[in-house]
Amino acid sequence: MTKTINGGCLCWQVKFTMKDDFDTFNICHCKQCQQMSGSAHMANLFTAPDNIKWLSGADKVVTYDVPGREMRNSFCGKCGCNLPYVTVSGRALLVPSGCLESEPSIAPEQVIFFGERMPWYDEIDKIEKFDI
Repeated sequence: MTKTINGGCLCWQVKFTMKDDFDTFNICHCKQCQQMSGSAHMANLFTAPDNIKWLSGADKVVTYDVPGREMRNSFCGKCGCNLPYVTVSGRALLVPSGCLESEPSIAPEQVIFFGERMPWYDEIDKIEKFDI
């Protein structure tokens, strides 16, 4: 039996549940993911387009389609947290891993667009780390 996994945005006005049934888990370093996340990369899971049940706040989800591209991003209109969305092709539901309340049953399988990574990324293992 497949377990369920819950998620939501930072302000918790948007909440959802889904089956922990993911096809792929990618770390993406492309420039568009950097811009959408405001970070060095995004960690995205992919599942079936209908594998989501919005529990609350679906009306607060804003989706931005990038003009001239087959790219989009969805986020909470209040707190800006990235949220799941059906890809432009309609073939998959993209789920940003950071909006999940618990760890999915699969780990990242691929690092994609690694050639577009931030220049400092290769040195990250050499810097001081803290647990706080």
